[in-house]
Amino acid sequence: MAKVRLEGITRRFSKATAIADITFTVPDGQFWVLVGPSGCGKSTILRTIAGLETTTSGNLYIGDLLVNQIPARQRDVAMVFQNYALYPHMTVAENLAFGLRMRKANEQAIRERTQRVAQILNIDHLLDRKPRQLSGGQQQRVALGRAIARQPQVFLLDEPLSNLDAQLRDDTRAELKQLHQQVGITTIYVTHDQVEAMTLADQIVVLDRGQIQQIGDPQTVYAHPANRMVATFLGSPPMNLLSARYTSQGFWVQGQTLPYPPQLQSILQAEIGQMFDLGIRPEHLQVSQEAGDLTAIVTVLEPLGREILVRALLETEQTGTEPILTFQVKPDLGIQVGDRLSLQVDPNQLFVFNTTSGITLYPPKRNAN
Repeated sequence: MAKVRLEGITRRFSKATAIADITFTVPDGQFWVLVGPSGCGKSTILRTIAGLETTTSGNLYIGDLLVNQIPARQRDVAMVFQNYALYPHMTVAENLAFGLRMRKANEQAIRERTQRVAQILNIDHLLDRKPRQLSGGQQQRVALGRAIARQPQVFLLDEPLSNLDAQLRDDTRAELKQLHQQVGITTIYVTHDQVEAMTLADQIVVLDRGQIQQIGDPQTVYAHPANRMVATFLGSPPMNLLSARYTSQGFWVQGQTLPYPPQLQSILQAEIGQMFDLGIRPEHLQVSQEAGDLTAIVTVLEPLGREILVRALLETEQTGTEPILTFQVKPDLGIQVGDRLSLQVDPNQLFVFNTTSGITLYPPKRNAN
């Protein structure tokens, strides 16, 4: 095992920059997740670490070794791709052993390690089968096992669960986390799924347009996002965003006034009439039987079992410009499409963003990296 250190890594193509000035260090044995929308550069970073892409500038270290000029086969990393890339003519056992045989390992050691990895992944009863005889989840385990059997210094995973159905993806995600606790290999995992990122990571690296937006543990990044992009990307359902004007009584939002906590005034130091973007997470919007902070008309109900996801139009003074609010309620409230709801907002849970830069102005930064 080894730490992975990126120092100012940039990768340019003829007409575009895929990643720019990427700098972070993954400590030995930790599980880091690179997350962001499609095209943000996360797979390019992973391929650069693997040696499948060359850097335009910057330095990459695995352990204390500078590997910029070292070919992929000599970097002692193992990579699992979105497509499992199993050899169809080989059995599960042969697939698991392939990397070891290519390295000319002892046959007895190959058999022992293959059997141990198969037991860890609960595929030891499948060793004689070919990939076409396996389910998607079983094939994924074989691909993981082939990488683990090599005992690499670094484990790289490029959206390995995206081809699985929802239930199997949840199950495999839990198994993957447990597997990392067992083997302890330094792992870098790429996904666009923020749920995977939140549940798997020791640390999250949020990327957008080839640049790092924030690095931190999942709870810190969720509770204290560095900017609007991070705040709206992490969270399911996503954060509600409202354009608001600052007044002495509160934020003026489409004809309704939303109160803010007293400490916000001293932190924000805003001028009367200044515009901001407000963020409200769905869990911080509550239906009130009394006069609340906001009034909205229910347009869509999405039953989710123990709760209902509600989409509602914020009542405004002007038609055609109503923002959509998303929040969750219990089924026993009996809400129907067309209902006019009074919503209470916890002022201490408001997020305030600069409308131009998107930088988070409130709440203040905490444990920033």
